[in-house]
Formats: sequence, structure tokens, C-alpha cells
Amino acid sequence: MKSIVLLLLATLAISVTGLTGLAYAQEESAAGSADSMKLLGAGLAFGLAAAGAGIGLGQVGAAGLAVISENPALQSKVFIFVGMVESIAIYGIVMMFIILGQ
Repeated sequence: MKSIVLLLLATLAISVTGLTGLAYAQEESAAGSADSMKLLGAGLAFGLAAAGAGIGLGQVGAAGLAVISENPALQSKVFIFVGMVESIAIYGIVMMFIILGQ
């Protein structure tokens, strides 16, 4: 228990020291801030879509294998559902390229 508390306190101390002000040689322009927000938005769009597709694919894959083991004739329908889940990741990639293209 003590080791967990010490670990949390050490993490808190490191986080607080990392939040102190930074000194820059030159002020950042408005264009630089917009570019960084584009990169952040594109990364979030793709990362969250890929994470959601991964979670969904785990659920659909497990259920699909159970269905195929009971009735092999339904294999094509399972592949359709797996493709639907994978399309979420493809939509995330498309949104990433749209955000970066602006």
C-alpha cells in the first residue's frame, strides 16, 4: 500500500514540475498554433476511430467465431459484419486526410 502511495506522490511531483512555465526565444505566431491544432485534431480523429474499431472488432470477432462454430453456413454474414466494423477505421483515416488537407 505504501509503495502505491509513494508512486502516486512521485507521479504528482513530476507532473507539477512539468507544468511550470517554459521560456521561448520567440513568441509563437498564430499560424503555428493553427498548424499544431490541425495535427492534434487529425491524430485524435484517427486514433479514436482506430481504438473504437479495435474494440468493436474484438466483440464482433468473438461473436462471429461463435456463430461460425455453430453454423458454418453463416460465414459470409460474419465477414460482412467484420467489414462494417473495419469501415469505422477507414472513416477515421479519411477524416484525418480531410483535416490535414485544409
